[in-house]
Amino acid sequence: MKKALKRLDSAHQKVMETVTPLDPNVFSQRPSKDEWSVAEVIHHLCLVEERVIKDLAGAVARAPQRIGLFRRLIPTAIVSSRLIRVKAPQAVKPLDAPPKDVVIANFNRSRAALKTLCATHGEDRFRQLIFKHPFLGDIDGVATVSFVGYHEKRHYKQIREVLRKINGGRP
Repeated sequence: MKKALKRLDSAHQKVMETVTPLDPNVFSQRPSKDEWSVAEVIHHLCLVEERVIKDLAGAVARAPQRIGLFRRLIPTAIVSSRLIRVKAPQAVKPLDAPPKDVVIANFNRSRAALKTLCATHGEDRFRQLIFKHPFLGDIDGVATVSFVGYHEKRHYKQIREVLRKINGGRP
């Protein structure tokens, strides 16, 4: 779990270093009507993380379960690829993203909550949780934390794409 948490911190730091200095107008500007703004990307990341926290907290409250060996081999790193396009489930679509300061505060708060949940229950307990991911299927809690880091990495790439389009080629 240490690697997954390190990946979370690294991805979060890159995202925050990129989005914090942005002008609020750039932050909320869509490159086109069919593409998300940086604000919507961050709001989506927060919605996903809040959903993960809720589901993991529910799994912690249940009796320990184990994922089969084959399921433990599913590479969560695939999530970071922007080559594979996946539509976000309705529950985590970033409709009506709040203002910049609120989006960033919510995102930081959800990250702190996930890290607290991890620290409270530890790797052994997280290995005994089952998280039902809409595309990866059943994965354990450690793989779920890993997924969150790779998911953020994926959207960091998207944020850079958005900024290049808005800024005429410069991220």
